[in-house]
Amino acid sequence: MKIKAKNWMIPWLVAGLFSTQAQGVIAGERESLEEVRATTMNLIELLVQEGVLSKEKADALLKQAQAAKQKAQEEAASVAESAAPDAPAAATQSKAIRVQYVPEHVKNEMRAEIEQEVMKKLNYKAGERLGIPEWIDRVEWTGALRLRYQEDMFSDNNVTPADLASNNRQYMQVNNTSEDRQRQRIRALFGANLHINDWLNGGIRFTTGMLQTPVTPNQTEGFSQGKFIFGLDRAFLEAKPYDWLTLTGGRFANPFFTGNQTFNTDLLWDPDLAFDGLVARVNPKLNQHWQLFSTAGAFPIEEIESSDTNKARDKWLYAAQGGIEWTSDNNSKVKLGVAYYDFKNVEGKPREFVGDTRYDATVPLWRQKGNSTFKMNPFGNNCGSQNNPSLCGLASQFQLINFTGEVDLAVFDPVHVILHGAYVKNIGFDQEEILRRTNTLYDEQDEGYEFALMVGHPMIKKLHDWQVFGGYRRLEADAMLDGFTDSNFRLGGTDAKGFYLGAQYGLGKNAWLSSRYVSADEISGLPFSVDTFFLDFNGRF
Repeated sequence: MKIKAKNWMIPWLVAGLFSTQAQGVIAGERESLEEVRATTMNLIELLVQEGVLSKEKADALLKQAQAAKQKAQEEAASVAESAAPDAPAAATQSKAIRVQYVPEHVKNEMRAEIEQEVMKKLNYKAGERLGIPEWIDRVEWTGALRLRYQEDMFSDNNVTPADLASNNRQYMQVNNTSEDRQRQRIRALFGANLHINDWLNGGIRFTTGMLQTPVTPNQTEGFSQGKFIFGLDRAFLEAKPYDWLTLTGGRFANPFFTGNQTFNTDLLWDPDLAFDGLVARVNPKLNQHWQLFSTAGAFPIEEIESSDTNKARDKWLYAAQGGIEWTSDNNSKVKLGVAYYDFKNVEGKPREFVGDTRYDATVPLWRQKGNSTFKMNPFGNNCGSQNNPSLCGLASQFQLINFTGEVDLAVFDPVHVILHGAYVKNIGFDQEEILRRTNTLYDEQDEGYEFALMVGHPMIKKLHDWQVFGGYRRLEADAMLDGFTDSNFRLGGTDAKGFYLGAQYGLGKNAWLSSRYVSADEISGLPFSVDTFFLDFNGRF
């Protein structure tokens, strides 16, 4: 047994406490020593159970304590007999108390030292015996599983995929526009929140999903496909030098205020989209009711190796948001924010002569559908095809002004009523500039808005928690980059309008059922309408 210099404490305590009992103590001191005795005996038993102290050694300690107790009793009896002739003295001595005084702070220190050494030995937090390192205490494991049934229902009036692919003004690569589709899908998330020190935290997370899409982590089930893909979705460090300042770098969740994520009221961004780059958040609290918030960051979208033969430039997003939040005495809240998103070098540039490839890399690496497009090769027939979309560029620049507001009424807490609204305008859309660059005149389709209502529990955490919600969304063709929008609304992209209805219900702690129905149509492009029904069984830890 390696309890360092404190090895002597256990036998000393056991023997000393038994002998002290035999000599007699006052009620308060006796009670205190009885507590120490009970603690010591429990520790000995725990040491035996954990294998730190053998059964033989424990028995020897107990025998030693018993012998000390018996010896003390015999000495006490001998003293009493020798003092018998002198009655007054005997009476006085019978009332006398012989206690070796142990100050309270010494006993507390002894308890703490013994407990500390034993807990280290038992590896309660980070000991030697089981070999678990100290940092394990600073890691919080997180995860979630979602089983989904999804049904996509297409309108009879939809055009064919070939029609969408041959449309230079709004090129779309879609495989199906007419046959209803049913899928069983799965999403798995697993990660860890890391507490590095008092001011620095971090996190990593892995998720399912196709590697070529930044938006959806859903994986369609079918065991003939082989193994599901599991990729790194979060990897970041987060410094908090002050209570009001947070600095984050790496790959992390959307840092901007966009609405309530429990029923997905995000007009611009897919809820599963990860942001790369650096971001700073300043959230000073003015008083118990008012708090300011601001966020600013730089986010790389696509790195391009520019050269003499490649004149395209790196694609970036520079963004800032500011706002204010008010909280009432009953925990009702009003939150308002305004954001500016500036996407750099995302618009396409046409070829100037036959064989010119200098600006081909201005084509976006990832798209869904909806944005206005043009054929970058003016000497070809179409800007792309289903098999070769590489010469289809975005017509507009994207500089967005976005307003978001939310009212959370907690008058009937725990049931809340949440009202949400958002508006966006792409002030980078310029008809004349687009006409000069693409030789094509486009209609202004550069605005979007959404409003929604939720009644119920703000988050589904336990059995019988519930919420119902509904909303309407309209996002015009060039109001936002179509590659990063909600992948469930008209199956992703812009140029979409429609409504959604849904409900969620708690089946137990951290387990719930949710359903959502989305009906979305085109705004200005060729006919392409989709109604989608989702039924999800969720679990998290």
